[in-house]
Amino acid sequence: MTTSWQEGKVLALSGGIGGAKLVLGLAHVLPAGALTVAANVADDFEHLGLAICPDLDTLVYTLAGLADPERGWGRRDETWTFMSVLATLGGATWFRLGDGDLALHAERTRRLAAGESLSDVIDDIRQRLGVATRVLPVSDDPVRTRVRTHDGWLAFQEYFVRRRCEPTITRIAFDGAASACAHPALVELLHDPTLRAVVICPSNPLISIDPLLAVEPFRRALALCRAPVIGVSPIIGGRAVKGPTAKMMGELGIAIDAMTAARHYGDLLDGYVIDEADAATCATDVDMPVRAEATLMRTVDDKMRLARAVLEFADELSSMHERAFEARR
Repeated sequence: MTTSWQEGKVLALSGGIGGAKLVLGLAHVLPAGALTVAANVADDFEHLGLAICPDLDTLVYTLAGLADPERGWGRRDETWTFMSVLATLGGATWFRLGDGDLALHAERTRRLAAGESLSDVIDDIRQRLGVATRVLPVSDDPVRTRVRTHDGWLAFQEYFVRRRCEPTITRIAFDGAASACAHPALVELLHDPTLRAVVICPSNPLISIDPLLAVEPFRRALALCRAPVIGVSPIIGGRAVKGPTAKMMGELGIAIDAMTAARHYGDLLDGYVIDEADAATCATDVDMPVRAEATLMRTVDDKMRLARAVLEFADELSSMHERAFEARR
């Protein structure tokens, strides 16, 4: 039996709001500094001349205790003077930026223009906000999501925010992913013998996790990882907990059920967690261990309980995974 997860490192793959909930639970139950997050950057875009990184910022705000609990994005106790004045001037207000949030965007834009990498800027910001968990973009190279709709190709934020996910989608693409380099610290961690688990958080597989996996050096390192890789379903009872996951799956002809993400990630996974509500009806048509837990995370206690369950599952699978790894060598 390998060393228990309490003594090892953990890597989480996450998008924004949904994934950030489990990331927060993991951060609470693991020792300080044991958790690293590989974050989606394909939602990033430039708006009003500013570099906006929605998922990175949501993760950092959540871990810092600054996230808005009502909206789920942005900072709590936000003020909106900038947007109000911008509206009177006829500016673009479809993507709302609070006054406090703007400070982060402005500082990030300044530092990027001065030649700093996105990962260095985010790493400094999270430390200034008192976050012990390292949050890294999957790549410092630009990767951008586009969706093809009946209205043509749309940049992701145009589709997601401005058009409110209303257009029917027929395809998703990740511009820049084919040539992007994975962040070296993430590749190094995936090869680290002290890595005890990789957790694919319950983010949208199509637009939050797939952009990470589209960066081939990252996907390759994940596939060769010795630690067990555990996925958590973003679907409960045939519905997405948050966002347009179910709508997008339906439009792309993907079955909307608890096992969808497991089938989608395929051989990358060593274990999969579904909600207890799906335990009786779920057709486990995947060749991997599946565990049912309470996956709906309303409170911090919910997040911590699920985090412990996922890590204990990984710990149970670690010996099996290591034997399989040695057999592949």
